[in-house]
Amino acid sequence: FTEAVVRVTRTGGFLVHSVFYSAPSRTIGQRLRVHIHDDRIEAFLGATRVVTHSRRRCRGDGVRVHSIDYRHVIHALRRKPQALAASVYRDSLFPRTEYAAAWAALSETLPQRDACRRMVELLWLAHDEACEAELAALIAEGLANGRLPEARKLKPRLGPRRRSLPDDVPVALTALASFDALLEL
Repeated sequence: FTEAVVRVTRTGGFLVHSVFYSAPSRTIGQRLRVHIHDDRIEAFLGATRVVTHSRRRCRGDGVRVHSIDYRHVIHALRRKPQALAASVYRDSLFPRTEYAAAWAALSETLPQRDACRRMVELLWLAHDEACEAELAALIAEGLANGRLPEARKLKPRLGPRRRSLPDDVPVALTALASFDALLEL
């Protein structure tokens, strides 16, 4: 790999070889050390890897290329969902083709305000519940049946998040008399 040092802009991204990559909002204003591999880029803040993207190449015709992870911008979009309609990154935000198909169906059927709100809520649901693939299948199923996707109707159909907790956690209690020994010193 080759290495570059870049600064995260106030818009939450950085440039590497004329390609704009998104970064988590907590890194805004920070300098990142970027490892540029043939197939991916990895950005580090100190020794901690903060973001990994598939590597993109700039186009020869001068059009900007970008790689945006919707998880990096979903909190800002949730506060201002109308920004989705005019965003130059909109098509890069959709993690799967089913989400892009949902946007196409929503934007041609509903007023822009409602379409943006519904699409941002779908992206938020995918992020918040960590169910991107499962939600994409439900969106595709609904679109195939002629139904527009709506996050509040799809959420109950998602399986509950599986959390594994240990059956028994051993806890060793310290005898209180051992603390009295510390006071005598």
